Amino acid sequence: MEIFKILMSASFLTAVIPADRTCHLKEFVTTEQRIRSHGYPAESHLLETPDGYVLNLFRIPYSTQLQNQNASRPAVLLQHGLFSNSDCWLSSGPNNSLAYLLADAGYDIWLGNARGNIYSRNNTKVSLNSHRFWHFDWHEIAINDIAGMIDYISNVTNQPKIHYVGHSQGTTVYFVLMCERPEYNKKIKSSHLLAPCAYFEHGTSFVLNMLAPLVGKPGGIYNKIFEDTELLPQNDMFNRLTDTACSVDGALGFVCKNLYFLFIGEGYQNTNTTSLQVLIETHPAGGSSNQVTHFIQLYVSHKFRQFDWGEKKNMALYGQAEPPDYNLTKLSAPMYLYYGNKDGLCAPKDVDKLVANLPSSAIPYRIPDSSFNHLDFIVAYHIKELVNKPVLRNMYKHETFKVDTN
Repeated sequence: MEIFKILMSASFLTAVIPADRTCHLKEFVTTEQRIRSHGYPAESHLLETPDGYVLNLFRIPYSTQLQNQNASRPAVLLQHGLFSNSDCWLSSGPNNSLAYLLADAGYDIWLGNARGNIYSRNNTKVSLNSHRFWHFDWHEIAINDIAGMIDYISNVTNQPKIHYVGHSQGTTVYFVLMCERPEYNKKIKSSHLLAPCAYFEHGTSFVLNMLAPLVGKPGGIYNKIFEDTELLPQNDMFNRLTDTACSVDGALGFVCKNLYFLFIGEGYQNTNTTSLQVLIETHPAGGSSNQVTHFIQLYVSHKFRQFDWGEKKNMALYGQAEPPDYNLTKLSAPMYLYYGNKDGLCAPKDVDKLVANLPSSAIPYRIPDSSFNHLDFIVAYHIKELVNKPVLRNMYKHETFKVDTN
C-alpha cells in the first residue's frame, strides 16, 4: 500500500514523468469489443455458480479466415491467472495471441473470467460491498467457477469433452478441480498448463518473501486485516501511469522494470512492451486477498494443500488440525506442463516437484530460452514460437480434424 501511495504522489509523478509525456486515460475496451476490433466474431455469455457468482465468458466461435462456422469446431477453455482476466489471451494481437491462433486453427474458443475480476463482479445472493462477497480463494474458483465453465461450454457446444489451457493460477485451479472433483477428468481432452503453480518453495519473487511473515501462517493480526478483502481492483490512473512508464526509457522505464521485478521476479528482456501496454489497460483486474494468502501459505508450508484457517477452524472444516493435501494422483486427463527457467513465482525446481507428484502421463516442457519468466507466457516477443505453437501441436494430437500447426 505504501508503494502505491508513493507512486501516485504528485511529487513523484512530477519527478519521473518527462515534460513532453502525458498520461491520457484510455477508453475501456471489453474483451468482446477487442475481439471484434480484430475482425473476429465474438459472443458474451453469463453463467451463475451454485454460490451465486455471475461469471462472464467470452467466445470466439469460429474463424473469419476459415469461414468454418458450419464445421466441427472442438471447444477450448482458456483460463487466466491471479488478478488477470480474459484480455490476457488477446494482448499480443491476432498474429501471436493464443486465442486467435487457436481460432484460426479451427477451434471454438472460450475465455473464462473468475469471480471477483472486472468481468465477474456480481453475485445474486451477496452484495459486492460485503466482505462475504470476497470470502473465497482459488479453491472455490476451482470447484465452482471452473467446473461451471466446463459444464456450460459442453452444454452450449454439445461436446462431452473440451480442451483446457491455463496460466499461473489458471493451472492451480485446474489441479484443484481435478483433485477434488475427479469426475471432471473425463470432460477434458487435453490440458495445457503454462507456468504451472502448485509448489512455491523456491520462488524468488519479492512479494513472496515480503508477505510470508505477515500472512504465511494463520492466527496473526495481519491475517485478520487481510482476510476477505478486495485486492488490486482496476484503477484507471494507475493503469495509465504504468502504461506510460512501460513505454519510455529513463526514470519511468526504470519504475516499470522495478515494478515488474517486484511482482514477477527476474527477466524483463523478453517483454514486448506493446503487448504489456495492452495488458495494462485492464490489469490488474482484481480479486480476493484470500487468493494471495493461500498462495503465501503454500510458499511457507512447501505443500500443495487447502487453506489453513488455524487448528480450531481446520478441525471444524476438515476434521483434522492441518489442512489436507490435494491428491495430485487423481489427475488422469492428458496433461502438458510448460515452464520457464527464470520464473520467480513458480520456479523450475517446484515444477519438477509437481511433475514428480503427478501421474507419469504428465508431460513437462521447459521453454528453450534460459531467460523465460512467469509473465513471458503472456507478453513475450517470441511467444508464438516458444509457447503457442507447441501448445497447438500438442493439442492437435488429441484431435482428428486437419489443421495447420506450423
